[in-house]
Amino acid sequence: MNPNFLDEMVRAQKSGQPRGIVAVCSAHPWVLKAAMSRNSPGPGTGEAAPLLVESTCNQVNQFGGYTGMTPADFVAYVRAVAAENDFPLEQLLLGGDHLGPNVWQNEPADSAMQKSAGMLRLYVQAGYTKIHLDASMKLADDDPARPLELELSARRTAWLAKMAESAWTELAPGGHPELRYIIGSEVPIPGGATAHEDSLHVTRVQDARRTLELMQAAFTAEGLEAAWERVIALVVQPGVEFGDDFILEYQSGAACRLAHFAETIPFVYEAHSTDYQTRLSLQKLVRDHFAILKVGPALTFAFREAVFALAMLEEELILPEKRSNLITVIDDVMTRKPEHWQNYYHGDAAALRRQRQFSRSDRIRYYWSNPPVQTALERMLQNLREKTLPPALLSQCLPEQSEKVRSRQLDATPEALILDKINSVLDDYAFACG
Repeated sequence: MNPNFLDEMVRAQKSGQPRGIVAVCSAHPWVLKAAMSRNSPGPGTGEAAPLLVESTCNQVNQFGGYTGMTPADFVAYVRAVAAENDFPLEQLLLGGDHLGPNVWQNEPADSAMQKSAGMLRLYVQAGYTKIHLDASMKLADDDPARPLELELSARRTAWLAKMAESAWTELAPGGHPELRYIIGSEVPIPGGATAHEDSLHVTRVQDARRTLELMQAAFTAEGLEAAWERVIALVVQPGVEFGDDFILEYQSGAACRLAHFAETIPFVYEAHSTDYQTRLSLQKLVRDHFAILKVGPALTFAFREAVFALAMLEEELILPEKRSNLITVIDDVMTRKPEHWQNYYHGDAAALRRQRQFSRSDRIRYYWSNPPVQTALERMLQNLREKTLPPALLSQCLPEQSEKVRSRQLDATPEALILDKINSVLDDYAFACG
């Protein structure tokens, strides 16, 4: 998709209209199917709503990331999901998140930055047009006793932008849309906090202003004035976060100075970790110029809730020897392969089991593609496809979806119930983004 939609959103914000867009930060096929199905053309409209799908540097890179996909692989995968769901590719916008040396923090700067440049080139060549540049982290040969200087971060960011522009220039004769950049990185770590937090410091206006001044100077020093004109958003901390057992709700009063500052600059804000915010909080974020709302774990958490609810239905409807035992299967896989959750969950055996299955950090999302889990999921779905789901049981396990089935707004199939559960989260973002 041509990134003109992002430009239109920024112009709307600057004219006083509370417009925004949700960034779906997930490679999960059910999440992507839900997002594409709900954004597909409505009856008689002939138009699909734009859809922004993003991947992070540790998720997708030239070495495969934790998904095993390169940027080209990820684009092909998303486009295949779009084709399966009749979603028009011209309305699909692809974004790269935290593109920089985050994956290679333990390497010297020369090595880490060269690998970052190689990753950026592949992202641009694959068709990503929304690029979040992030060079905020210290590298192996940086002073370990001091925070990374903002000036150095700005110079590295501008150099990465130069590499991205170089890759784009090679594609430009073919009509490849110009890149749009997001800068800044004053955000929580990707995927949610690793420990309980009671509060966060909202980015100070003077810090946001200083970031923009240094970034613009660095872009100018690299001869990137034209690229600077395509910077559309600054990543700041609005005071939102989530973790295993907490959600920090957006407090508009605490961010009012930052909101007013946005009205004096040609950019909007990008808000990370907006998962589990209420519909009203999301609406306030967009009103306060946090126009790009990133969400990921909340969507796979909704998928997990729906699947676990269906597994409970299966327990009631299917003979023991034919059951999928999905919940047990996935917990066994997680126990044998703890690398994706062990730094996030703490406590005794019972507490760890509860967190693996129900935590808002949703580290379970890394395990759905595991072959035994896939087999168990498909077996459960097939078992339930062959049954009429009793209304009383459906009401017990999925009450909101049960009411929709009762009023004939939703089919009582396992697939429809899962997708609707995911869409209940996306509905809140659609409402907030106008």
